[in-house]
Amino acid sequence: MTFDLVIHNGTILTVNSDFEIIENGIIGINDGKIALLTALDEDASPPTAKDTIDASGGIIMPGLINTHTHLPMTLFRGLADDLPLDVWLNETIFPAENTHINSETVRWGTLLACAEMVISGTTTCCDGYFLENDVAAAVNDFGIRAVLGQGVIDYPAPGVPDPAENVEAAKTYVKKWKDISATIRPSIFCHTPYTCSEETLKKAKHASKELGVLFQIHAAETKNEMDQFLFEHQLTPIHYLDKLGILDQNTLLVHCVWLNEADMEIIAARRSNVSHNPESNMKLASGISPLSKLATFDIAIGLGTDGCASNNNLDLFQEMDTAAKLHKASTLDPTVMDARRILQMATIDAAKAIGLEDVIGSLETAKQSDIVFVDTNKPHLVPMYHPESHIVYSANGSDVRDVMVAGNILVRNGKLLAMDVDEIIDRVNEIAAAIKGS
Repeated sequence: MTFDLVIHNGTILTVNSDFEIIENGIIGINDGKIALLTALDEDASPPTAKDTIDASGGIIMPGLINTHTHLPMTLFRGLADDLPLDVWLNETIFPAENTHINSETVRWGTLLACAEMVISGTTTCCDGYFLENDVAAAVNDFGIRAVLGQGVIDYPAPGVPDPAENVEAAKTYVKKWKDISATIRPSIFCHTPYTCSEETLKKAKHASKELGVLFQIHAAETKNEMDQFLFEHQLTPIHYLDKLGILDQNTLLVHCVWLNEADMEIIAARRSNVSHNPESNMKLASGISPLSKLATFDIAIGLGTDGCASNNNLDLFQEMDTAAKLHKASTLDPTVMDARRILQMATIDAAKAIGLEDVIGSLETAKQSDIVFVDTNKPHLVPMYHPESHIVYSANGSDVRDVMVAGNILVRNGKLLAMDVDEIIDRVNEIAAAIKGS
């Protein structure tokens, strides 16, 4: 058999159910899927292929999956740092969005986010923002995989000036993108339980069920949110959402910082999923999620960076390192959230959280070939005893050499092939100049 592509001479981190690690591994790809995955016998030659990648003894692993982004917000990177969430959002971000977010700026901000992600090893993201039709078009042109949610909020928003049309706009978007692209899945994203009314939340959830798509929402992010819901409803935010019928297996709860055990039991009982965003939560001083406790429940938990206005980067390698260390420090237990579990949160568990575990998240035959190669021939990556620990504690996004999605090579030898990165940077700098001058 002649393969479309063969990757060889590397250590394969499969992240499959047995967490197999294959030394001197080889992967054969046909039609965008993994057709062969095994160890190459000593002194044997790789099978014939139209193209080959020599991993040079490095790590071959699943592409990383970012379970929470606001892609166009790369435009606001560093615009409003060191502020409380309510001030950051209401006094800077919302006004900037109302003034500067349009179809053109969304496209270039999204392309910049895609470039940043793929160069640092992320091949899939789960996004929620406004003008998501334009986000989807840009992501599709770039070639990464994504679940993309049209934002719903009870305020005038870019693309939806009349809040009464928010859910209908989301439905129209989902219907348009349901069958356009093999790598794009549409979604509906309600901003928060306090910026969306009870009626809006119910309508949006009903629409997501009717259309068979993921429902996303920020939830239990801050102490202020918790206090507000206890005062107004005598319920925690999670209890409130559950009372409205929002929680089920197709719900992604983003942040989940302020949870009690009863909240965790509800999330598990409803089989809802969670996106953990430690760096954004730290930067906005939202608090520390009880992740080590949450992880004891049967809940799919994925890692996310949040948007660049509150992180300020999309590097999931950095996010893995932070997540592992933060929860060890907060619990005074060095054994919690070990490297293997954290890597799973950035790959297979993330895939489960956004409904793509049958397609991506691990390297297994018949799955899509969303694959990253990490160059370990660097001083900070030598020697290597445990590759999973290397990925979480030693590597960073700049160590990624090659990246592919569905067999399409987007980064080779550290160079972006998918788009002209210089043009993207130039256009975003022009937009940033306008934002700065306003």
